Amino acid sequence: MQKQQIPLKNSLFLLLAAIIWGIAFVAQSVGMEYVGGFTFSAVRSLLGSVVLIPLILISGRKNSADTAATKANSFVGSSDGTVSSIRKRKDLIIGGISCGICLCLASNFQQFGIKYTTVGKAGFITACYIVIVPIIGLFLGKKCSKFIWAAVAMALIGLYLLCITDEFSIGKGDLLVLVCAFLFSIHILVIDHFSPKADGVKLSCIQFLTCGILSGIPALLFEHPEFSAICRAWMPILYAGIMSCGVAYTLQIIGQKNMNPTVASLILSLESCISVLAGWVLLGQQLSAKEILGCVIMFAAIILAQLPQKQAE
Repeated sequence: MQKQQIPLKNSLFLLLAAIIWGIAFVAQSVGMEYVGGFTFSAVRSLLGSVVLIPLILISGRKNSADTAATKANSFVGSSDGTVSSIRKRKDLIIGGISCGICLCLASNFQQFGIKYTTVGKAGFITACYIVIVPIIGLFLGKKCSKFIWAAVAMALIGLYLLCITDEFSIGKGDLLVLVCAFLFSIHILVIDHFSPKADGVKLSCIQFLTCGILSGIPALLFEHPEFSAICRAWMPILYAGIMSCGVAYTLQIIGQKNMNPTVASLILSLESCISVLAGWVLLGQQLSAKEILGCVIMFAAIILAQLPQKQAE
């Protein structure tokens, strides 16, 4: 029973992350009206890192208490425990910095791409990582079942119906977001490698700190951010920083732990559906029959991708 509940819980975490990210497309678009792209990415990332510090402190106290109790009861294998602790710390730092570099590149390409294209196109092109992830995964020795490949095909059809209009053209913004999709694919695979080796919240905190610092350098050099402008963009920045960064990316790291990265990318691709729905609710955009059909096919693809997982376990 427990083995079946763990993948479901992980899937729900990833689904919640996709919902938060889908709404964040609106926040990113509105935020660019007040501040530059690098400034927005830097502030939201640093805010996301700060939000996670209280959680790390609370969990650190519990872990230190458990460690002290264990050492009091046994002195055997202390050297092995020290080596293991050093290895975990090394994996945490390297993993956090690696994830942060990938996130910095991907999020900034996306941020500037949204400026030159529509939210619907950005959502679709970003979600192309559902195809890029399994292709890259093949070169890394990660196999996918026929059910998952069928789900990938269904998801692509659903995304096409949902986001692509009759006049689809590859412009400057589309190319930037396409590069973003490739970088997010690498980000997903890097998380897949490091999430089993390190604490998810700490890993997420380090990646945001890294992303914020790296984004802040070009922001200071080229955009010269003003505090008054950041204050005017407080609402989209708070949502993007606390919810999209602090909450959603942490949900991704925790939810993706021990999960097939292709299945994870399929669930996360639902952000494109949510972005269109958010535009409908928050910006008054209407959904056509074709877009509704795309949503239905997307959800069917997610269900299909989950079935092999449960059967295999």
